[in-house]
Amino acid sequence: MTHTLIALYAQPEDPAAFDRHYAETHSRLGLAFPGLRSFTGTHPAPGPDGAPAPFHFVAVLEFDDQAALDAAMAGPEGQAAVADLANFAGAGVTLVSGETTVYREPVRG
Repeated sequence: MTHTLIALYAQPEDPAAFDRHYAETHSRLGLAFPGLRSFTGTHPAPGPDGAPAPFHFVAVLEFDDQAALDAAMAGPEGQAAVADLANFAGAGVTLVSGETTVYREPVRG
């Protein structure tokens, strides 16, 4: 079963600067992680009541297992990505990880 790392980025003071740095620099650091299976991100939409989302950006990185995630974060690529957070994520980032569960609807004839 795969292992997922989710990064929840708080609303920055300058969203355009955040997005630019993420696209031009930080995402490239993440793409260099050894063992990375997939890397996606989204800017959450406002809630059903129109309230702003609590996070500006959510990144989802998938690895084969916990050991692969640990190795990526402990290596030079992971260390560079962690160090880069100070350059654009001053509003804060919350990292959560865990084993991935896939739920699928059965195929119906």
